[in-house]
Amino acid sequence: MDPFHHRRRHRRRTWCCSFAVPPSSPDNITASKPLPPRKPEPNSKPTFSLPTSPKSRIPARIDPRRILSPGRVSPIDSDPVAATSAPSPSPEPPLPRSPAPVAGDRDVRMSLRGKNGGCVVLEVNSGVLCANSEVFAGLIEDYKKGAASWSGSNKMCRIEVPEVENLGVFRETIELMFENDDCLTKRLLNIGVFRCIDVLEVSAGIMFTKGVLSCLQYLEAVPWTEEEEEKLRSLFTRFKFDEATTRDILGRLYLHDSADCSNQSNIARQLVWSIITCVDVNARNELKSLVKGLLCKSSVYEKNHLDLNKDDLYSVGHACLDSLLSLFEEASDTIPSENLTKKDKNKPLIERISRQVDNINWLLEIMLDGQIAEDFVNIWADQHQLVKMHDSASPMIRYELSRVSAILFIAMATRKLQCRLEARSGLLQAWFRPMLLDFGWLQRCRRGLDIKVLQEAMGQTLLTLPLNQQYMLFMEWFRHFSSHGTECPNLSKAFQIWWRRSFLRGSETHAIESRVIEGDLVQKNVGEGARMVRELLEMVRSKKACIVFFDGVGGDNEVQRTTLEIVNQLDGFDARGNIKVLMATNRSGT
Repeated sequence: MDPFHHRRRHRRRTWCCSFAVPPSSPDNITASKPLPPRKPEPNSKPTFSLPTSPKSRIPARIDPRRILSPGRVSPIDSDPVAATSAPSPSPEPPLPRSPAPVAGDRDVRMSLRGKNGGCVVLEVNSGVLCANSEVFAGLIEDYKKGAASWSGSNKMCRIEVPEVENLGVFRETIELMFENDDCLTKRLLNIGVFRCIDVLEVSAGIMFTKGVLSCLQYLEAVPWTEEEEEKLRSLFTRFKFDEATTRDILGRLYLHDSADCSNQSNIARQLVWSIITCVDVNARNELKSLVKGLLCKSSVYEKNHLDLNKDDLYSVGHACLDSLLSLFEEASDTIPSENLTKKDKNKPLIERISRQVDNINWLLEIMLDGQIAEDFVNIWADQHQLVKMHDSASPMIRYELSRVSAILFIAMATRKLQCRLEARSGLLQAWFRPMLLDFGWLQRCRRGLDIKVLQEAMGQTLLTLPLNQQYMLFMEWFRHFSSHGTECPNLSKAFQIWWRRSFLRGSETHAIESRVIEGDLVQKNVGEGARMVRELLEMVRSKKACIVFFDGVGGDNEVQRTTLEIVNQLDGFDARGNIKVLMATNRSGT
């Protein structure tokens, strides 16, 4: 016969697993003594509470309701049934185990009562239990003291474990007591990290020292998923282990206050500087997304003292602005070529300017998320040298500056950025005109910029200024729009709001908006468009005040006849000053 097969049969007799009716039990693990035979009076079973040992290296027993983990034990119906023995199920083929006592040494019957119903009965050797668990050793010792004065052949100790969260894990933990060190490690490798944490919790509850040390050694040596890490972190908040035993695991879970922490306090700033100075485009974009996700307020990661503060961000921002100014000085030939280093000449000037603008916008997004960007509005408004060099720079590079202004306009219009009137006014006075000049390039090189959102944001930001300041900026926009058309942002909606607020005094006048689309004025039939123009201007004469805006007056054929009729009708208007007629065309010679 195969000796290995003989050893397996011999080991499987070490402990016995059977199903029985869950006995009635208090909320703690108890040991029950057999009743003396041939006694007429009833005798209740003695109850023993689990001992706690605050001085022990392994924590005291866990509340039975906290014994966790998934199991592989078949569920047992928890409804009351007759107290009859059920046939033992065929156990799963066990892993190789260490030599164990013979069947005659099974002198402890342990009843595991599930929290949600079901019961598992194990018959094990008391010597193994006492050698591995301080809790069970105390219960068995109390039982033997009480049973010494009794007579009778039934010397089996009965232990009940009520409210077990998972029967399979508790049974598996008891099985580990019968394994040698090598086999125990193999068992942990097979069950995995998640279940090993459950075994660790049960081992700590019953003071199974060897099991606790083996679980901790295994957990320290393997990687964890985020779910396993959170579960292990939760376990360490409920148990206090020996510091020497858990130092390595705690080092992976927590950053302890030590001398190393002071050296790492500026880690966020180091990361930002590394990204700003990164020369590889793909790596820089990937790292920007990573670090922004870690630093933003909506991040799933907890905040700690390593976060980037306002001073760090603004110091990096000032460095980027200084670099941007130097690049524009190079573009305007104010820096001699011999003063440029070889590193400066490796990349085209356009690429270097674009990279610095990307860095500034990335920092600005982090500031906006942290609600610390209001000071940057003043800083950007005070860049008088950049504004001056914008006029003389090539449109291919100067539009990069308007990308920064666009981020600020959108942030203020969407209420992500609140700043004082002086800051808003200074920003628009400095960068509104450059934005009008660069709008065409922004449309062609959007770089993720939403043009419609930008146009709406510019108008909304203008409307936050006093009316007299709005007047100057809207008139500048009107002159630029009339000469550049679609190369200029369309602020018509905001312009109408400003006009009504400025010239229509609430209840004193009743404003009526009448809109006629181009297709209605330009008819196929000759003379129809001119007739509609006459009717429209007749209605205008009857109003106290009116604004008329004609677009596309530089067309051909019927459009020219309609335009001619508009000019003829305007000759008959009185110079009352309360009617404004505006016309726009895309033809420069019209």
